[in-house]
Amino acid sequence: MTTPAIEVEKLTVTYGAVPVLWDIDLTIPQQVVMGLVGPNGAGKSTLLKSILDLTPKLTGTVKVLGQSFASNRKRIGYVPQRSSIDWDFPTTVLDLVVMGTYGRLGWFRRPGKQERSDSMAALERLGMAEFAGRQINELSGGQQQRAFLARAFVQDAPIYFLDEPFTGVDVPTEKLIVKLLHELRDAGKTIVVVQHDLKTVDEYLDQVSLVNQTIVASGKVKDVFSEAIIEETYSGRSRICSANPQGVA
Repeated sequence: MTTPAIEVEKLTVTYGAVPVLWDIDLTIPQQVVMGLVGPNGAGKSTLLKSILDLTPKLTGTVKVLGQSFASNRKRIGYVPQRSSIDWDFPTTVLDLVVMGTYGRLGWFRRPGKQERSDSMAALERLGMAEFAGRQINELSGGQQQRAFLARAFVQDAPIYFLDEPFTGVDVPTEKLIVKLLHELRDAGKTIVVVQHDLKTVDEYLDQVSLVNQTIVASGKVKDVFSEAIIEETYSGRSRICSANPQGVA
């Protein structure tokens, strides 16, 4: 049996006394595009961040490819929400992407010709090579998202987490992102995406986890993405409590 890409057990996250995620068990197999789907305030982004140890857990454990997260964190590439990024940071598009190579270089090596070549190849793949010398704050929303995707892809990680990658991008950029995610999957990678548009679940995703502060259902899209489960996920108030802190997604 193949080791799962991600295993989450008994994960609970609270903001103060308010539960945000409760007793989450989630297994994500290797070589799939998995979507985290649910209503606003359901805890999708919080789940992703808690797996990445960016949000404190009350309880729970996370394994990456069968090992602890701490020992395997460099095997995950991460693309955060665009709204959480400081776009005024003074850097060019190419320098931003080169930052994605730091993890494989270690403490004492600086990026060289190979890393810059790999970074240019990642930009080329995303149709961004001509913008390599631009400042990131000069880009459109879709171009900024492509640049951050290039930074993640140049890591050549086995697992990628993308938090709302389709928000604020145009249709051509969205289609390009989906094409690249499927190519990565076909090359053996695992991709986890926070996804909002229910109409594209069948087309974009192999597996889906429906989240409303707990895992309502998780599995292959054809098995769990039914009208009954969607209704159970989206109907009424929070499945744990009626009080939802602002900013939980």
